[in-house]
Amino acid sequence: GVFGAIFRDRRTLVEEAAIEKRSYELLEYVGVANHANSLAKHLAYGDQRRLEIARALATEPKLLALDEPAAGMNATETQGLKRLLQEIRRDGTTILLIEHDMKLVMGVCDRVLVLDYGKKIAEGSAATVQSDPKVIAAYLGGEISLDAAAP
Repeated sequence: GVFGAIFRDRRTLVEEAAIEKRSYELLEYVGVANHANSLAKHLAYGDQRRLEIARALATEPKLLALDEPAAGMNATETQGLKRLLQEIRRDGTTILLIEHDMKLVMGVCDRVLVLDYGKKIAEGSAATVQSDPKVIAAYLGGEISLDAAAP
């Protein structure tokens, strides 16, 4: 509170230490702890995205909503993102992923809903959706296998 901020009593110091500790844990978790003392604007694009995920995770969400998290990432960054999202899922957080990178979607999601110009064209498991002719025509340009999407 205001009192703690002005007078920095013991309780405030303990709270601040706990927050700082949790912050470093989250930076480590998402893979950017080596940049803990850097300004976000100086981070590589992929690291900036990971930092944003850490910020979201700091709220301890049950549902993590991500809108195009792989946009602008190169293949290596996208693979790292996929591993991170898989780890977040394993740790019990549900992920709502809005993404055009179908390999990422197929490698992370249990259930997939596919929209084409705002209209639902398919819904189901990754295996079901990947073989749907409407999805193939709209997004994939050919068949994609789950093996190709595996980590």
